Amino acid sequence: VQLQASGGGLVQAGGSLRLSCAASGRPISDIVMGWFRQIPGTEREFVASIQWNGGYTKYSDSVKGRFAVSRENAKNTVFLQMNSLKPEDTAVYYCAASTRTVLGITRYDYDYWGQGTLVTVSS
Repeated sequence: VQLQASGGGLVQAGGSLRLSCAASGRPISDIVMGWFRQIPGTEREFVASIQWNGGYTKYSDSVKGRFAVSRENAKNTVFLQMNSLKPEDTAVYYCAASTRTVLGITRYDYDYWGQGTLVTVSS
């Protein structure tokens, strides 16, 4: 699976961004998808994950209530809607795909990674 994340940019605190992750190479309709973020020099941090049919989702405590993950399997695409953004949300955001059935929350639960898209939130 090849993953291409997009939609990052510069936004003021309180604003919104929508990230997209386009998959190719195989359908993603039967696998778990996730979003992570990373600040240089720190560990990659779990943000959200979504079950193959969108029926179950998980979020980190730091984004719960502000971010929403969704997917359109027909378009082989996953989204991360980010609202009420804060400066501490500034990071490179990565999408990932997992061949496991559980909604993983660590980077080791995921087998494929996109290249990342930078989100910068100014105060």
